[in-house]
Amino acid sequence: MTMLTKWGAALDRSCPLPEYPRPQLRRESFYNLNGVWNYAVTPSGDEPGVWDGEIVVPFSPEAPLSGAARGPAKDEYLHYRRGFTLPEGFQKSRVLLHFGAVDQIAEVFVNGVSAAKHSGGYWPFSADITSLLREGENILRVTVRDNADDPTFAYGKQRYKRGGMWYTAQSGIWQTVWLESVPEVYVKSLRITPEFDEARVRIELETALESSTAITCDVRAADGSFVAGSWAKGGVCVVPLPGFRAWTPDDPYLYTLDITCGEDRVESYFAMRKFSYVELGGHKVFGLNNAPLFHNGLLDQGYYPDGLLTPPSDEAMVNDIETMKRCGFNMLRKHIKIEPLRWYYHCDRLGMIVWQDMVSGGQPYSFLHVSALPTLGKVDLPDKDAKPYGRSGVLSRARFRREMADTVRLLYDCPCIALWTVFNEGWGQFDALDMANELKKLDPTRFIDHASGWQDQGYEEMKSRHIYFRPVKLKNDGRALALTEYGGYILAVGGHRWTDKVFGYRICRNSAALAHDYEKLMLGQVLPHIRKEGLTAAVYTQITDVEEELNGLMTYDREVLKIPEETLREINAALRFDA
Repeated sequence: MTMLTKWGAALDRSCPLPEYPRPQLRRESFYNLNGVWNYAVTPSGDEPGVWDGEIVVPFSPEAPLSGAARGPAKDEYLHYRRGFTLPEGFQKSRVLLHFGAVDQIAEVFVNGVSAAKHSGGYWPFSADITSLLREGENILRVTVRDNADDPTFAYGKQRYKRGGMWYTAQSGIWQTVWLESVPEVYVKSLRITPEFDEARVRIELETALESSTAITCDVRAADGSFVAGSWAKGGVCVVPLPGFRAWTPDDPYLYTLDITCGEDRVESYFAMRKFSYVELGGHKVFGLNNAPLFHNGLLDQGYYPDGLLTPPSDEAMVNDIETMKRCGFNMLRKHIKIEPLRWYYHCDRLGMIVWQDMVSGGQPYSFLHVSALPTLGKVDLPDKDAKPYGRSGVLSRARFRREMADTVRLLYDCPCIALWTVFNEGWGQFDALDMANELKKLDPTRFIDHASGWQDQGYEEMKSRHIYFRPVKLKNDGRALALTEYGGYILAVGGHRWTDKVFGYRICRNSAALAHDYEKLMLGQVLPHIRKEGLTAAVYTQITDVEEELNGLMTYDREVLKIPEETLREINAALRFDA
């Protein structure tokens, strides 16, 4: 079924998602390549002799907003082609071509010459195409292979045979494609760490070439005024910030970071905040800036009926975040997906805490181990034998490790991210304890949920439980206690359904019934656990409907909030440590 959001209905096909795609490392140099390309689906990887038609990038061919007739089958190739001419004065020295994400295996050609190869459908990649450019028009071509059922790749919740909790598979380019020009020596990456207790910020810089070029880091306040600055030594810049203003969901204060590296000028931002465990009433709980903070959140799958994994606009992303903030939530669990970097920027500036899942993959898992036994209460089975969880393949495990590191590297500079989820409900789980320890070395500044829902392997940080079919009953075992999925109450709203099929856990007749059941669940089951067991977080399922799942607080098209905003805000106000 074709369902459009209001942002999709107003789409400018010539330049969708025109905003600078990487706020965490921004330059003045920017040339957006989104818009109308040619596409073809063929049985081979050779350049097509005939093109099938036009496609709107960055929407996958399976997404209605792409305008494409169809996407590739698992044994077919998807091809893209467009011409571009660099604007006058654009090129400084080097020209870099960036892809936000291409699902799943891509090869990029510039003027007929291979410029880059990349595998992994959720992570960005770039290529220096300077030597391949010519005067006048240049031809950019991309060839893609995608098998959503390939167990060696991360695929999230995509399935060729969609239905229930598995959604429409997509392929190809699904995040912004863009160019920037840089000098010979330029800043390649940043790793920004707020050292809250020491009242300073640490910036680790990687440059494209080893050079003696001086690097300076200047911190500016939100109003643009100069705060402090320092020189980089050995690729590290430490800037003292006495009397800094802390970031919180209620006061999401961001500092601007101006970096000069020879002729290169980049801008970033950061927040002074600290995630750590604190003691409260004899329990270990989540802390923000050394004070306890209850995380009241929602599962957020980031799907749209018209764009699938691709938000139809910047405004669409902001709408989801702002609406849930007004409803009294302070956290979103980004489930089995990595969003465009602008989504995290909006969470940073609006004050929405984020839990980030690693994207799942693996072979088909054992229904007995992943669903049936946990439902019956057998929730903590060992995972040294990875076969029941669909992760027996050596290549699959190696890719997961690599992609876990890639995810941390990509999102480390987003202040909003408080927690990493390694595995969810046993899907593709293997050596969860070892993976959590490995992740802690990659990022010691954030919380870790090593096994969300069940198949807990005893990681020391937190105990994570999902409860859908039974009343909420939890027992604190000395670790931080979190209810990481629950609820899932269904309300089907006529005229705002993607399909007639229904998947979920409890059906409500109307908005009043849903509001009643939600209040009973929150105040009658969740709140007592905050007071008695030190429950530190709760993640309701979910922010929006997704295809057959009609358990969202909003409809799939974001047109209807199923419980009045003021009602949600009043109920959610009680879910806090000091209530």
